[in-house]
Amino acid sequence: MKLSDFYYDLPKELIAQDPLENRSDSRLMVVDRKTGEITHKHFYNILDYVNQGDCLVINDTKVIPARLMGVKEDTGASIEVLLLKRREEKLWETLVKPGKKARVGAKISFGGGLLSGEVVDIVEEGNRLIRFEYEGIWEELLDRLGQMPLPPYITHQLKDRNRYQTVYAKHDGSAAAPTAGLHFTKELLAQVKEKGVEIAHVTLHVGLGTFRPVKVENILEHHMHSEFYVVEEAEAEKINRAKAGGNRVVSVGTTSTRTLESVADEQGIVHAGSGFTDIFIYPGYSFRVVDSLITNFHLPESTLLMLVSAFSDREQMMRAYEEAVREKYRFFSFGDAMLIL
Repeated sequence: MKLSDFYYDLPKELIAQDPLENRSDSRLMVVDRKTGEITHKHFYNILDYVNQGDCLVINDTKVIPARLMGVKEDTGASIEVLLLKRREEKLWETLVKPGKKARVGAKISFGGGLLSGEVVDIVEEGNRLIRFEYEGIWEELLDRLGQMPLPPYITHQLKDRNRYQTVYAKHDGSAAAPTAGLHFTKELLAQVKEKGVEIAHVTLHVGLGTFRPVKVENILEHHMHSEFYVVEEAEAEKINRAKAGGNRVVSVGTTSTRTLESVADEQGIVHAGSGFTDIFIYPGYSFRVVDSLITNFHLPESTLLMLVSAFSDREQMMRAYEEAVREKYRFFSFGDAMLIL
């Protein structure tokens, strides 16, 4: 299967630069996998597509202000550090720009010395391990010095950093938002519950894979980066109860989907636990748990587009994307949504 199979032409003006004032006012494209029918709705119409006994699965990870702007202590040269994965209390795997300035032993100062870091190793794909030194509480320091790590295709300044968080974000650890969940308001979630729909929480901290493009033409040669997940026992029970009752599991986003498919056995039973997953889902994959998927519109040739193409059908999904372009849907993180039934 070729990378070019997942290319589509996207006019630049359709890349959403700002979130809508009301989260749930986003447009919603509904794709019926069985009939191929496409319907155009708004996200608040999601209520019409969930039923009593269904289980809605959301990823409650929280984006940390992971972009740090610093200077090299010896030269004063500017350097940017993106926190990717916490290895130990003060040791982080990071993406550094420019990397050539961050050799092992390089010392970097942030916030006029409030935070300092030393590059202690260079690991996979040139990522740097940095050991930080500071006084006080790490989370408070990060909140003060860090910036939200918006994707590179968003060029506008984000006025309210909470708009790059879901309303149910709880557990710190992501370098990017699980964007399908950005469309939910607290009121809409309450209405979903009132319909008798169970809401199950999983956690997957979104990491490097979000930022790295696929660079090989044969997608089977692509290597996914591992990301940390947690599924609690009570949440697994909610999901398994829905499945056992013949009801649907509706996954909110590719991150929730990858978590569920990582922790399910061959019978589709979800097992509680935590660990790292590098699951790569592309056409030909047989889904064990997820029955319906809420997702955003993804970048051409991305692993996320491959996942939704696996859930639907590649040809069907490419037709849906062509229609989204014709209908001028808003794309990517702050864009519109799709429901695949």
